[in-house]
Amino acid sequence: MSQTLLSNGVQVLTERIPGVRSAAIGVWVRQGSAHESAELMGASHLLEHMVFKGTGQRTAREIALALESLGGSLDAYTSREHTSFQARVLDEHLPLALEVLADLVLNPLLRDGDLELEREVVLEEIATVQDTPDDLVFDLHGARLWDGHPYGNTILGTRETVEGMPGQALRDLHRVRYTGQNMVVAAAGQVTHAKVVAQVESLFGGLPKGAEAPPLPDLPHQAVGEEWVDRPSSQTHLVFGGVVPGHSDSRRFPLALLSSAMGGGMSSRLFQRVREELALVYSVFTFQSFYSRAGISGVYLGTRPSSVEKAVETVREELNKVAQDGMSEEELEQIKQQVKGQIMISLESTGARLYRLATFALHGEPFATLDELMGKIEGVTQKDVTEIAGEFFSPDSLLLLRLGPGK
Repeated sequence: MSQTLLSNGVQVLTERIPGVRSAAIGVWVRQGSAHESAELMGASHLLEHMVFKGTGQRTAREIALALESLGGSLDAYTSREHTSFQARVLDEHLPLALEVLADLVLNPLLRDGDLELEREVVLEEIATVQDTPDDLVFDLHGARLWDGHPYGNTILGTRETVEGMPGQALRDLHRVRYTGQNMVVAAAGQVTHAKVVAQVESLFGGLPKGAEAPPLPDLPHQAVGEEWVDRPSSQTHLVFGGVVPGHSDSRRFPLALLSSAMGGGMSSRLFQRVREELALVYSVFTFQSFYSRAGISGVYLGTRPSSVEKAVETVREELNKVAQDGMSEEELEQIKQQVKGQIMISLESTGARLYRLATFALHGEPFATLDELMGKIEGVTQKDVTEIAGEFFSPDSLLLLRLGPGK
């Protein structure tokens, strides 16, 4: 890994991967849904959409053709704490990909006429989530779990905030947040650091340094207990979840191992018990996300209303069991091998390497080599797991949300 900090605060990171003929490159902006006020919820995501509607140099169609016509791809997403624009291309097309990304990020037209059209696209996206209960349940759970903290904001916004979003709010957001100090440019694959830095300097060097995104407010006490959102459906969708430490906390390693052991695959405890032994569900899995101030960890499952109580009781039993007893040495060693294997296999992708590169910069953490990462996983002890399980996996410390037919 190589890293350079430009004078205006733009961070440039690259990782050369021998033996590949492609490159993945991305631009990250430290602006996401957690930075938004309630009135402007969804602004970061809507701005992400709007940059594709045209720049001073390219129409929306020309943007779409620029890399796709060469066999490449162009994509973007918005998260709680950042917005990302990424491309994957053959190595020979890397300079063009970076130029297209810079054009998108730095020079969008952000016209009110385009906003009226794109607003409808995002409203359709919101409607899709509303009609997809296994997605919607996570938004409903997060809003209640974080109890008013911006981590509970929905990334897409609401129908009301998107319908009322003024174009000037997006232009102001772009001017204030899309600045040097809030930007990370990363590339992985068949890349040369010096060449990438030279082009980034040429394209992004004129950006003002700007101000950092404001710090997020202190976290409230998380909600616990149980809530039920009544909605007609063939299944009841359930999320057990709680607040855990953030990305920079070393406890995320035993948390990740515990999550994998509980619901990370077909051999996990919950899959074997809830699906294979009792046939109560089709889908059951654990999930985790780590943000700068905190994270969330939990369990999702969907089941028919007639099976809800038995499914909830069974998940509670399994969570209680791990909270009280932790894991045996044998299970811990097996799950370490599983997680290390999954990481190693995933990092054969240039896209995964790219995301890993950017993550260190976005969280202000020193880069860890793959060997160092494997060492941190290997270093987790049975005592670490027992302590973490007792603190964060007890069902009494979690919020259970049910989305489905009423009692």
